[in-house]
Amino acid sequence: MTVTVIIATKNEEQNLRNCLESVRWADQVIVVDSGSTDRTRKIAEEYGAHFHVFEYGGGWPKKRNWAINSGLAKHPWILILDADERVSASLRNEIQAAVKTAHVDGYYIKWKFIFLGRWMKHSWSHGWMMRLFRNGRGEYENLNMTDEGGWDAEVHENVVVAGRCGKLSHCLDHESSHDLHRWIQKQNDFSAWNAKRRIKQLDSPLPALHHFFSNDPVKRRKWMKAFFLRLPGKPLLIFFYLYFFKMGFLDGLAGFYFCSLRACHELNINAKVFENQLESMNQQNEDSSN
Repeated sequence: MTVTVIIATKNEEQNLRNCLESVRWADQVIVVDSGSTDRTRKIAEEYGAHFHVFEYGGGWPKKRNWAINSGLAKHPWILILDADERVSASLRNEIQAAVKTAHVDGYYIKWKFIFLGRWMKHSWSHGWMMRLFRNGRGEYENLNMTDEGGWDAEVHENVVVAGRCGKLSHCLDHESSHDLHRWIQKQNDFSAWNAKRRIKQLDSPLPALHHFFSNDPVKRRKWMKAFFLRLPGKPLLIFFYLYFFKMGFLDGLAGFYFCSLRACHELNINAKVFENQLESMNQQNEDSSN
C-alpha cells in the first residue's frame, strides 16, 4: 500500500480501537497524542501503532503538521484521520488504486457523518477535505490562530498540496463513540475557541469574489464562510438552511436534534463574542478612568 496513517488523539479510548481496526491494511500507523490520561496509548500499542507524545509550546506547528514534517512517516503517501473516523472497505480499495496514479499528488475525501446512530445524509454533508497526499507534497496552512483556546491540533486549517489534486468517490465514516453529553461539552469548547477566532475574522476583509468561483473547494468554502459570518440572525439561518434547504428533516428525529444543536452552537459563539466585546469595553472604561 505504501501509506502512512497519522491519527491525532487525546483521551480517545472510546474511539481509537475502531479507527485502528479500519486501517490494519496500512503500512504504518502513527498516533500523535496530547497527553492522554486514559487507555489511548495502550490501545495504540496493542495495534502496533507508533505512539508519540506531542508537547505543544504554543505557536506553529501544531501536532498534525509536526507529525507530517517530523520525518516519522516512512512511506510515499500520508492519510490523515481523526480517532472518530473509520476507513470503510470500499474507501480502502479506492485508496489502494489512487496511490498508484503517478500524476496526482493529493486527494480530497468527504465525510459520512453519523449522529445518534443515523447518517446525517442531508443535514451535514461535509465538504471536500484534503486527507490523502504524497509525503513531502502537503502540509497544513498556518492561519495564525495558535494563541486562541490553547488548541494544539489543527481545527479549521486545511492541508495545502503542491501539485495536482483529485477526488475520491467514497467517504470517511465519522462516528464518535462518545455519548451526547461529551459531544455537547466538546461543542462548548469549540464555541469558545471559535468566538475568539470570529473576532479576528470580522476584523479582516472579505476575500476576493473570484474565490467563490474557484475550482478549489477549500477556497470556495472559505469565501462562503467569510460571507456567512457577516449575515445577521445566523443561528436561525443555520437551522433553516440545514433543516429545510438541505432537507435535514429527511434524516428523522436525529436530524432535527442535530440541526437544532448546530444552531445553538452558532448562538453560543455569538454570545461569547458579545461577552468578549463587553469585557473589552469595561477594560477600556477602567483604563480611561485611571
